[in-house]
Amino acid sequence: MSTAPSDSRDSHRPVAHLRPPANWINDPNGLVFHDGTYHVCYQYNPYGTRHANMHWGHFRSPDLVSWEPLPIALTPTPGGVDEDGCFSGNAVSDGERIVAFYSAYRRDRWDQPVTTATSHDNGRTFAPRGQLLIPEPPKGTTMYRDPYVWRDGGGWRMLVGASLANGRAAVLLYDSPDLETWTYRGPFHAGAPEPVGPPGSGLLTGEGWECPQYLPAADGSARGALIVAAWDDHDGPRSVLALAGQEHDNVLHPTAPQLLDHGPDFYAPALLPAPGGRWLLWGWSWEARQEEWSDADGWAGTLTLPREITLTEDGRTHQQPAEELLALRGRHTIHATGQVPDPIPVALGQVGRSFDLTARLEATGTAGLRLVTAPDGTEYLDIQLDADTGRLVVNRDHSSLDPRARGGTYTIPCPSRHPVDLRVVVDHSIAEIFLSTGEALTVRFYPVGERHFYPVRDHWRLEARATRGAHLDFTVDVWELQPLQIKESAAAAPGGKGRTS
Repeated sequence: MSTAPSDSRDSHRPVAHLRPPANWINDPNGLVFHDGTYHVCYQYNPYGTRHANMHWGHFRSPDLVSWEPLPIALTPTPGGVDEDGCFSGNAVSDGERIVAFYSAYRRDRWDQPVTTATSHDNGRTFAPRGQLLIPEPPKGTTMYRDPYVWRDGGGWRMLVGASLANGRAAVLLYDSPDLETWTYRGPFHAGAPEPVGPPGSGLLTGEGWECPQYLPAADGSARGALIVAAWDDHDGPRSVLALAGQEHDNVLHPTAPQLLDHGPDFYAPALLPAPGGRWLLWGWSWEARQEEWSDADGWAGTLTLPREITLTEDGRTHQQPAEELLALRGRHTIHATGQVPDPIPVALGQVGRSFDLTARLEATGTAGLRLVTAPDGTEYLDIQLDADTGRLVVNRDHSSLDPRARGGTYTIPCPSRHPVDLRVVVDHSIAEIFLSTGEALTVRFYPVGERHFYPVRDHWRLEARATRGAHLDFTVDVWELQPLQIKESAAAAPGGKGRTS
């Protein structure tokens, strides 16, 4: 068993987040628990760092911490229905087989119809169907892709992401008794673009919905949450929404849309029904830097941490890191309790490039934590509590001295004038922030400040800070974050052999 690959020359590649050693990845696909193991596939270009040549890469794990790379699950078939790409979808466990449902991409058609591939050896190999499962999209659709199938009682249901000719985004519903014969039931939900998120963010609910998922309520009622990736024809991927409501006669009637993740770098959600009635969620976190930079590093994109997600009684989604990730905590490096009564920062200690942090913050005014990544303090990531407005504010405008990295300020709603409990998992170039209220925010950042100093340091420092006139009470604990364990395996590239760890 080896740890996740690391390269001392590449300080930005995550080690506790799942991705192959090199090349492009995007959407998580084919998430399924089968025969005692978790399977996670993902959109994968085995030949380069740009979005092209879409295959399904494949990992499996008994525990979400140790992972085994398996051979590529899906490969485009020359001259076949998926000649130009095996695009996004999901998978289900049905008896002794895994059935993958995915979008068959060809450049000579506008839609991405549904096809399947089946494994009878716990995911080591998949036999493609070779023809379309649903040959034609319903009339009036202008986008059609990304099937999601789940078991419902004694049968099966399928959602497909779509946009409609009348300008509404939609998710279309099918059902089947046997995974073979599918009947179209109409739009499960559709809606015109409308604002979502904080005022001034410019976010809309989208002209089309990709990667639809369905999270049922744990109480077995007709309540559920439709989770979709909002897409615009002019901007492309935008954000991820949760639409929670009641289902009646094959139609979901949701309340107001909510942002599933409040950050700029989370997309393409994928659910996995896990043992014990749990639902796990992964997303794709794209690069927030210029493509030439990731080209030079030889990789682009990562999957997020697995999150446990539930639907609360008041119709909100609640997310937290999967409990299994506590096994990645290493040495307890910081325990700090105190106050910041003025603008002079309080040093909390040193952290590595991968760490797991918990904090309780109680503030008046604006105060919080700063991750300082340059010895002279010119490069930093701020996580501040704005107690007056009830927001947690994440500012990455100064998080990289390299101008090729993106900036921006992002917020999570939180209780006003009450203690705020949060967990922050930082892994080289990704930070995932979770509040005890169930809200989440994902952000990428690319520190380079240590390169400007000699000797080059491989640690950062953590500070508690308050603006003038503000006050902060804090309790902070930090653990080292250990790499995932990646089993050695044969090559993951089609037609070739090599190491994947």
